[in-house]
Amino acid sequence: MSNKRNIVLAMTWGRIWAVVLLILAFYGLPYTELAPSTGPICCFIFSAAALSDWLDGFYARKWNVVSRFGAFLDPVADKLMVVTALVLLVKHDPQIWVVLPAIVIISREMLVSALREWLAQSGASEVIAVAGLAKLKTIFQMTAIGFLLYRNDSLFWPVAGVSLYDTGLLLLLIATVLTLWSAWAYLRAAWPRLKAG
Repeated sequence: MSNKRNIVLAMTWGRIWAVVLLILAFYGLPYTELAPSTGPICCFIFSAAALSDWLDGFYARKWNVVSRFGAFLDPVADKLMVVTALVLLVKHDPQIWVVLPAIVIISREMLVSALREWLAQSGASEVIAVAGLAKLKTIFQMTAIGFLLYRNDSLFWPVAGVSLYDTGLLLLLIATVLTLWSAWAYLRAAWPRLKAG
């Protein structure tokens, strides 16, 4: 049982180390910020981290090795990766259609984290359990960031004359709408507790 728990935790720790790899790839291959050759590498690192997020949760439940430390570390690893990727993308392309979604997504993560902490201290953490809307938001968000990091059009792109990067921007805007919607849903669910507190 402990070996299985260690495997799950190793995948979570791997996502944290992947943040370092993403930064190094973004700036260091070659020594030019997100040069064309580095886009696919950054996308691969980010996508592998996103896949490991699903895998460690899947196996933690399948093997029944869910731990309090793992439950704490998993969202930390996720947020580190997403926030780092968004900051790098804003640094590379500081247009409003990148900056505004980044602000909304990062603000939402801070809000939900604060709500979880407050509700946990109030003994009502189940009030803000992960909803299907949040999972849908995550799918759009991860796909969008991956496309934006890739930057180059692949063999199968552009589709209908739209570049891969522009497709990523569109998906990021959809993710932003879903982010606002899920934040409102979380606040609505937690509001009775907040009001009572």
